[in-house]
Amino acid sequence: MSAKQTLGFQTEVKQLLQLMIHSLYSNKEIFLRELVSNASDAADKLRFEAIARPELFEQDAELKIRISVDADNRTVTIADNGIGMSREEVIDHLGTIAKSGTKAFFESLTGDDKKDANLIGQFGVGFYSAFIVADKVTVTTRRAGQPASEAVRWESAGEGEYSIESVDKPGRGTEIVLHLKDGEDEFLSEWKLRQIVRTYSDHISIPIEMKKAPSYGEDGQPVESDELEAVNQASALWTRSKNDISDEQYKEFYKHVAHDFTDPLAWSHARVEGRQEYTELLYIPARAPFDLYERERKQGIKLYVRRVFIMEDTEKLMPHYLRFVRGVIDSSDLPLNVSREILQQSRDIDTIRAGCVKKVLGLLEDLATNRADDYTSFWKEFGQVLKEGVGEDFANKERIAKLLRFATTHGDSDAQVVSLSDYVGRMKEGQDKIYFITADSYAAAKNSPHLEVFRKKGVEVLLLSDRVDEWLAASLTEFDGKALVSVAKGSLDLGALDDEADKEAQQAAEENARPVVDRLKTALADKVADVRATARLIDSPACLVVGENDMSAHLERLLKAAGQALPKESRPTLEINPQHLLVKRLASEQDEARASDLAHVLFDQALLAEGGKLDDPAGFVKRINSLMLELSA
Repeated sequence: MSAKQTLGFQTEVKQLLQLMIHSLYSNKEIFLRELVSNASDAADKLRFEAIARPELFEQDAELKIRISVDADNRTVTIADNGIGMSREEVIDHLGTIAKSGTKAFFESLTGDDKKDANLIGQFGVGFYSAFIVADKVTVTTRRAGQPASEAVRWESAGEGEYSIESVDKPGRGTEIVLHLKDGEDEFLSEWKLRQIVRTYSDHISIPIEMKKAPSYGEDGQPVESDELEAVNQASALWTRSKNDISDEQYKEFYKHVAHDFTDPLAWSHARVEGRQEYTELLYIPARAPFDLYERERKQGIKLYVRRVFIMEDTEKLMPHYLRFVRGVIDSSDLPLNVSREILQQSRDIDTIRAGCVKKVLGLLEDLATNRADDYTSFWKEFGQVLKEGVGEDFANKERIAKLLRFATTHGDSDAQVVSLSDYVGRMKEGQDKIYFITADSYAAAKNSPHLEVFRKKGVEVLLLSDRVDEWLAASLTEFDGKALVSVAKGSLDLGALDDEADKEAQQAAEENARPVVDRLKTALADKVADVRATARLIDSPACLVVGENDMSAHLERLLKAAGQALPKESRPTLEINPQHLLVKRLASEQDEARASDLAHVLFDQALLAEGGKLDDPAGFVKRINSLMLELSA
C-alpha cells in the first residue's frame, strides 16, 4: 500500500477552483446533478467493458447510485458501483483538465461573474462543481477488476493541492463525500436532495437510491427507516413516449448527455421502424463549445444497443460538419459487441446516419422558417461549421445551401443574415448570376474596388470573409439555377445589366486607353499577366483580377498561412479606370522613370486594396514620398 502523497493541481484547475469557490453559479444545486451524471457515465462505461469481460461485474450486476446524508458530520455522499478509477485515472481526471480548448476557455473569462458562470457551464467541468458547496471533497474509488487493496483515496480542500493514497475498498466504483461549507445546511435535508434529483436527474437510467422518507405512527411521530428506494424513474428517457416527457425533462437530459449547463436550442425525438429499428434523440446546442475547431475533438453522439451503452464520440454516426449535434442513438439491430472497425463498414450504420442527418437538417429548416431569431443565434455559433457541409455532403448540398446565411452589400452590418433565397428574390431584372467576393475580413470585402460598378447599378453582392468561404465557393457553383460568380475573377460581364450606352462607353474607353495600357504592360511585365481598361471601377484607379479558373489571391494567402505548398504562382491582370486622374496623369507623363514609379504605385495600391502583401514595402514608400514631394513643390 503506497504512502500518502500531496500533489499540486494543474494551473488551469487552480483557476477553475477559485471561480467555483467564489460561487459563480447562481444555482448551487447543480453540483448534485453533475456528480450524479458522472456516476451514471461510470455505470455506462462498466456495462460496455463488461460485454467483453463479464467478470468486471464481480457478482454485482445491479448498477445503482446512492445518495446519503450525515447531518452530524455535515456531509453528503454520492456513491456508485460503476467502473471506478485507477490511481493513474484519478490523477488524470481529478488533478488536470484533459480537454482541448482549455486555453481558449480561460482566455475568455472576463471577470464578470454572470458571464464567467455561463462560460464555465459551456466548458463543462462537472466534478469541480462540488466545491460550490463543499470546503473539502473526499473521493474513494476502485476500478472494476482490481484488488480491494488497490483502491485510491483522493482529497482536497480546493486550495491548490490534493492528497492521494492507497486504501482498501471491498466494492468497485466511486464514493464522493462532500464536507459542506458553513451556510449550506439546506443540502443536509434529504427532502431537498430528493427534490433536486427529481428535477434534474429523473432521466438517469439506473436507480438513484436514498433512504425511504419517514412514515408517521399513530402518535404523529416520524418513524425512521433504513430501507432504500429509488427516487428517479430509472428508465432511459429516450425509450419513453414523447407524450410522457416534458420540455424540462428534455432539457435536463440534454445537460446530462452534453455536459452543458445551458438549455438546448432544439431537439428531435423519434423512433424509426422498418429495415432498421432505432431511436434517436438529437439536440442542437445553443452555444458552441470551445474546442469546436480542434482537430482532436470528439463527436457528440452516444451509441446504445438495446439500451446498453456501447460507445460515445461515434464519428460514424454524424458527419463532421454536424459535429456540434449532441444526443443518443439506440439501435435494436446492432450486435452488443459492435466495434469502431465494424461501424466503419456497416450499412446499417450508414442508414442510421443518413436518417439522423435528415432529422438534424429538418430541425434547422424549422428553426430558419419558424424561429428566425433562434436560427440567427444558431448561425452565429455554428454557421462556419455548417458551411463545411456544402463540400462534404453532396447528397444534401441543396438543403444545406438553403440554410446558409451571408453578409451582403444590401445592408451596412457584418451580420450574416441573408439567405441565397433572399438574394435571388432581390435580383435585378435581367440579372442571371449570384455575385460574391471573398476577402480576409468583412471590411476588406465591403470596401473592395471590385464592387464599385455593382453599387452604381444597385446589384447585391455576397461578402464572404470566413476562412471556410473559399472552399464553400469552390463547392457551391450554383443555386436555384443561378451560377455563383466571383466579382474578382475574369473579365467583367454583367450580361443584360449592361445597356447599349454602357457597352459603347466601354469600347470607347478601351480604345482611348491603349497607349497607357501598353505603357503599364511594359513597366509591370514581371508582375502582371495582362493590363486592360475596365468599366468595373468608378472611384478607384486600378484593381487586380485573376483568371476564372485560377486560385484567388485570398485563397493563396490562406494556404500560405497554413504552410501549404502552392502550385506555380499565377500572375494577376491589372484593370485600370481610364477616367481616374492618376491614370490620366500616367498617360501624359513624359518622364519614363516617373511613369514607371506611377505604374508601380498603381499596382501596389491595387494589391493592398485586396489585402495582399507588398514584395518591396520600402520601394512603395519611397515612390509615394517622391510623388508627395513633387505635389508640394
